[in-house]
Amino acid sequence: MKTRKKIVVLSGAGISAESGIPTFRASDGLWENHRIEDVATPEAWKRNPALVQDFYNQRRKQALSVQPNAGHLALVKLEDKFDVTVITQNVDNLHEKAGSSNVIHLHGELFKSRSSVDESLIYDIEGWEIKAEDRCEKGSPLRPHIVWFGEAVPMMDIALEIADQADIFIVVGTSLNVYPAAGLVYVVRDGVPVYVVDPNIPDMHKKDNVTFIAEPATIGLTQLAEKLLAEADKA
Repeated sequence: MKTRKKIVVLSGAGISAESGIPTFRASDGLWENHRIEDVATPEAWKRNPALVQDFYNQRRKQALSVQPNAGHLALVKLEDKFDVTVITQNVDNLHEKAGSSNVIHLHGELFKSRSSVDESLIYDIEGWEIKAEDRCEKGSPLRPHIVWFGEAVPMMDIALEIADQADIFIVVGTSLNVYPAAGLVYVVRDGVPVYVVDPNIPDMHKKDNVTFIAEPATIGLTQLAEKLLAEADKA
């Protein structure tokens, strides 16, 4: 039996935006009319935990109202012929809702909470709300299971290993401006084909074998999946 080629996907906010989840605009520092510093940093949590908790409760409520799009579904379709791992910068669960079976969340997961004193204590959230009185088993308040600005990215080492194993690497819906995630594309071995799907083609330095598809995820990923699946059938 032929070994399946490994496709590694790095997805960003653009693919979720097509499902109706607004992105934060790094240029003005606002996310849903809030300053990033007020809702997405450890200092914000210490300063005003109620505001931070409410912000993520509302993001969770919003995420429950949207569905995966054709871009998410195209990645699932690739699993028919390939070993696919999605490394996502997104905290929503749209890849999982679409049916992707192997998803790594670099920046945390919106539908999980964790202890504010022991980051190894992680819990699934039923519904959309973490209440002020919710506590971990050690008695401390639960916080969103999100990697905030200024915090370490615990899944990064695993993501680096997986990127190094790619036979095909796909970048979708990301400007490649947010590090360390943006560095994954430069871990990909020389000669491995890289496909970048985004209406706004990011600036990529010193990377060969790159194909740019200047389309949104819903169009570009659908086209790319059809191409790769047809090539796999011929192989």
